[in-house]
Amino acid sequence: MRGKAHLMRADTEVVPHAHAWGQLTFSATGVLRLGTPHSTYIVPPTRAVWVPPGVEHTVTVLEDADMRTVYVYAPEGTAGIAAAAGRDAEWQHCRVLEVSPLLRALVLELDTTPDDQAPPQPDPDEARRQQHLGALLLDELRRARPVRLGVDLPTDKRLRALCAAVLEDPTRHESLDAWAQDVGASVRTVARLFRQELGTTFVQWRQQVLLAKALSMAARKVPMSHIAAELGYASASAFSAMVRRSVGAPPSRFFGQADIRPGPSETQDELSPS
Repeated sequence: MRGKAHLMRADTEVVPHAHAWGQLTFSATGVLRLGTPHSTYIVPPTRAVWVPPGVEHTVTVLEDADMRTVYVYAPEGTAGIAAAAGRDAEWQHCRVLEVSPLLRALVLELDTTPDDQAPPQPDPDEARRQQHLGALLLDELRRARPVRLGVDLPTDKRLRALCAAVLEDPTRHESLDAWAQDVGASVRTVARLFRQELGTTFVQWRQQVLLAKALSMAARKVPMSHIAAELGYASASAFSAMVRRSVGAPPSRFFGQADIRPGPSETQDELSPS
């Protein structure tokens, strides 16, 4: 296991890439968007995204961020965290996890010294400490609560264009008919494609987009009433009801009202474990 720290400016985009290591992506401060060919995820300081080995992904910085990545060595191509957890199938796919105070502290305590700045003779006590931190971090990862948050993306060109437009401006309140016209398809065709490719309806899919947008706003301490209004809800209570229906938890828990303090910033390094 090893950690990396990247101080990144808003609007920075990392080109598609993949690692032979499993990767936990976490933002100590700021908000990121992590995308794969099939899904996109919002990453505020209260959440982290697990990316298995070999999965191509991109990173977009939505606001200045202190991004931390934890790389887990995967012998013979298997995810190290999955092996530690009995190779559970869910670790073979991207997943969003709640970041507990302990998990946050462990990630921030990992050594992120770049290779070209590492001392030739590591301190034995610090090396043992890092080993203990890594073992505890793996255990805390196994215990982390998965969150039903992530926006699936289709392969059909028309539907993908529609989904990209919604993701670009989730506060645009249009009927499915209007969205369908924009991509030159009928409402019936678009509805069928949502069911076939994503296994959901447009309304349900868009709710996931709105939840991701709300999560990004909540990370900036925007009041819940303002979030509800921005996303087109008549009241905070109506928005709260949608959150409960979608994720089975009240907004106070889903958005994570913990006191998020900045972690110590490290120097920016290339986005790879080596």
